[in-house]
Amino acid sequence: MHIPVLQKEVIEYLSPKPNENFIDCTIDGGGHTAAILEKTSPKGRVLGIDADPEMLKNLEYRISNTEFKKRLVLVNDNFANLKEIVKKVNLKSIQGILFDLGMSSWHLEESGRGFSFLRKEPLDMRYNANNPLNAEKLLNYWSESEIERVLREYGEERFSRQIAREIVAVRKIKPIKNNLQLVEILKRAIPVRFHHQKLHFATQTFQAIRIAVNDELNNLKKALPQALEILKPKGKLIVISFHSLEDRIVKNFLKESSIKILTKKPVVPTQKEIIINHRSRSAKLRAAEKV
Repeated sequence: MHIPVLQKEVIEYLSPKPNENFIDCTIDGGGHTAAILEKTSPKGRVLGIDADPEMLKNLEYRISNTEFKKRLVLVNDNFANLKEIVKKVNLKSIQGILFDLGMSSWHLEESGRGFSFLRKEPLDMRYNANNPLNAEKLLNYWSESEIERVLREYGEERFSRQIAREIVAVRKIKPIKNNLQLVEILKRAIPVRFHHQKLHFATQTFQAIRIAVNDELNNLKKALPQALEILKPKGKLIVISFHSLEDRIVKNFLKESSIKILTKKPVVPTQKEIIINHRSRSAKLRAAEKV
């Protein structure tokens, strides 16, 4: 089941009121959006964007018999095209914009695209099948130095050089086709003493490849200035990030923009929320108001 992260805090900072319009740039399972729509009845609208058409299909089915259907506009696109999307759907007077940059549980557990390292799946890792790059192509065709850079920059992986070397050695013998092959490569490249840490030894590599395949950090850099431009004065911008690279981009953007920062330090989940939803543990929320 989809559990929205920091939902209470999102609603507190967005402060939605009847008939106001909002954008959820990463609508995912629709948890945050449902809470916003409840507060903005009878005429408030939410534009929900998701890069993955499957996510939207699942959500459309779930809301088909609810009163939210009329007030929710769903668009399958990347939030990097935010201004263009808003223009297309003609949504005006936007009071708040939310980015929840967390990965969906559905992608890890049900998509079958190799996001998880716990069961055998093809190495895809794309949110949208129209993306010409997938994880298999990256691992089998990118140079050793490019793979090393991806692991070091996007995964902050200390063994990036050893892993890249091992990937190239293995693919000379046979192509790397599934995620469990990749886990075996990581087992050989990462010293044994790091195999049983709190964080699974494959986490950072899988994160790095996923970020590179979907160009996640560049898309975020493109979207934030557009969000600020689209917001009406006093409109709120909320971003929930899940690793230091995203958080750094958001923090620097807020610092460099003429915007009122509402969170001096990022808001993190309570211990109670982490117990209920383990995946929320690394979430950081930053909020700002357009001047």
